[in-house]
Amino acid sequence: MSTVVVKVGSSSITAGDGTVATDAVAKLVDEVAAARSAGHRVVVVTSGAIAAGLPAIGMTRAQAPDLETLQAASAVGQSRLMRVYDDLFAARDMVSGQILIAPLDFMERSQYLHARGTILRLLELGVVPVVNENDALADDEIRFGDNDRIAALVAHLVSADLLLLLTDAPGVFTADPRLDASASLIEEIVEVDAELEAGAGGAGTDRGSGGMASKLAAAKIAAWSGVRAVIAAADRPGVVVDAIDGVAGVGTLVRPRDKRLPARRLWIAFAVGSSGTVVVDEGARTALVERKVSLLAAGVREVRGHFQADDAVELVGPDGRVFAKGLVRLDAPSLRAIAGRRTTELPEGTPHEVVHRDDLVVLP
Repeated sequence: MSTVVVKVGSSSITAGDGTVATDAVAKLVDEVAAARSAGHRVVVVTSGAIAAGLPAIGMTRAQAPDLETLQAASAVGQSRLMRVYDDLFAARDMVSGQILIAPLDFMERSQYLHARGTILRLLELGVVPVVNENDALADDEIRFGDNDRIAALVAHLVSADLLLLLTDAPGVFTADPRLDASASLIEEIVEVDAELEAGAGGAGTDRGSGGMASKLAAAKIAAWSGVRAVIAAADRPGVVVDAIDGVAGVGTLVRPRDKRLPARRLWIAFAVGSSGTVVVDEGARTALVERKVSLLAAGVREVRGHFQADDAVELVGPDGRVFAKGLVRLDAPSLRAIAGRRTTELPEGTPHEVVHRDDLVVLP
């Protein structure tokens, strides 16, 4: 028995006018039922609340004037979305349970344990957890995040064997197939690198917030969690079971890394946006990478951006390459004032560590 997280986006389960496409959700529910019959446990991560709510209040996404309107639309649409899932699962003698989650639930250990305990208990009870981002109360998640990231973090949360990201495309292509007739499907990715992500583009439709770049970013999170990821077409027959069974050509497989990052480091590396950049000298870079020590002020050469204490920053070496990410203990002006100073030269009360080793993740 394996545990599978299946994520489906707004564009795959809503019609052109934004209303929930019942037939598309029914197809997904049938796929989940088949996987369950084969003995697998399935968690569904679904988008669609905002897209479903906007038509109910007589608006399109382009007409929504601000974040509060989108949040109001999600509150209206969430119940409509879950009603469709509940009815379709019930028709197949299955019970679904709603889980609303936010990225912060993965940062606080108590929240992390509560979320994991609830989802695992639902699976033990034979319930299909249906997870969505808590859009109605979210802050920057609607604007900067999406359910691809949530799905990857949930896969880590439940120690999933597979993260399946369903989208409108058969997988990742060598180029945009809409523009390049010679583009071909990439069946396997060993490492999601910056070049792949840069070539993936933005959101695919006006009803979704993700796109292929978002899928690749989620697959990278999964890979660092030790979870196999597959990006595949939502309308492909038998896609869920085929992805579980490793059928060739089902989509694009992203291989997991051998080493699994702990939840907190995973959050720092991938779930928190960077607010600035700290340039360090070669000695500090070598010490951070090889000896796993904290970053001290003496190793800082330049501070870029405007950030507060406890924000995430990228660490850059003399060659200009980002090699790590961490939570900084001083705001940008304070760090600029002490950059390059030895610990004995710091003003009284100043933190000795600019980035503590427990808040630091070395990136590939």
